[in-house]
Amino acid sequence: MADQLVDLLDHIPDFLYNIIIAVAAVLVGFILKLILSRIFKVYSKFSNYFLINTSVKHLQGVLWYFLPLLMLNLALPLMRLGSELKGPLDKTVEILFTIGFAIILIKIVRIAEEYVYYTYDLKEDIFKERKIRTQLQFLRKIVISLIIFIAAGIILLSFDSMRKIGAGLLTSVGVGGIIIGFAAQKSLANLLAGFQIAFTQPIRIDDLLVVEGESGRVEEITLTYVVVRIWDQRRLILPINYFIEKPFLNLTRHATELTGTVFLYLDYTIPADELRQELNRLLEESPLWDKREKALQITNTSEHAVEVRALLSAKNSGDVFELRCYIREKLIDFVQKNYPHCLPKTRAEIKPATINPANMENLI
Repeated sequence: MADQLVDLLDHIPDFLYNIIIAVAAVLVGFILKLILSRIFKVYSKFSNYFLINTSVKHLQGVLWYFLPLLMLNLALPLMRLGSELKGPLDKTVEILFTIGFAIILIKIVRIAEEYVYYTYDLKEDIFKERKIRTQLQFLRKIVISLIIFIAAGIILLSFDSMRKIGAGLLTSVGVGGIIIGFAAQKSLANLLAGFQIAFTQPIRIDDLLVVEGESGRVEEITLTYVVVRIWDQRRLILPINYFIEKPFLNLTRHATELTGTVFLYLDYTIPADELRQELNRLLEESPLWDKREKALQITNTSEHAVEVRALLSAKNSGDVFELRCYIREKLIDFVQKNYPHCLPKTRAEIKPATINPANMENLI
């Protein structure tokens, strides 16, 4: 039976024979993909193991391309190819295989990142979680850039013409290195600044910053720039070395808790004790107050009014803003209803005019 099959294959034309081998290799690759998908799906029904589930999610798409290509690459030696076809076909499959392998490596990097996120899902220690997220995002971008760069280099160096170009460039490496050094100094500075930010962490993902007169949260840290999401949904894009070279305000560097102030300008007759009691009552009733800070003081005076400062605190910047607005509104309402005469006013003293009796006849 085997001899008959060999004789049959020998009598098949080379073109048809090569097509049969290629189609068979691709079909084997598809069958392997279906078998692996079925195994992982069955396993995922009986297990909640995160690494398996996230691997299936990221790799199932690329395996439809990679496994048939792998089988085709293994089947190439079995084909009847002349020298005029064997070289170009080998080169094409090699390039496609390199691209597929690079994509798989990129997917593996993303799987590793998600697995670390899952492992360090620290709801109680939000600072450690943000630290790990910031470092992982930066490392992921670096590793993916290296994978793409190396894959592109492998593909280019597989061509003889590119090797000749590389050999020619090596003869002028001294001058080229100087030129590239000057041209890329900004990019290198940004890259080094990115490393410094990722590991010393003056800023982290989701930190609240005040920068360039705007207040917002760090939304993204890339290799070259940082995206700050401002409260009104605008995005402030800053070069990454900005956060190394210039001062900025980080409101959540070590803690998210913040202290806020409310200023009122009232008349000198305002009873401070009653206003203080009302502030205490409002804070005790508000779920936004974190019970750390509360105070009411007269912090300044002018010829027209006194400056009353209410001090309060909350667990994060959003709650502080909401609590400040709430306390300001309720204290003004309290003064309007109970002490309307204590609202700011401008005083003027009017004295009655004195009339000289000698001038009475001029007034008649």
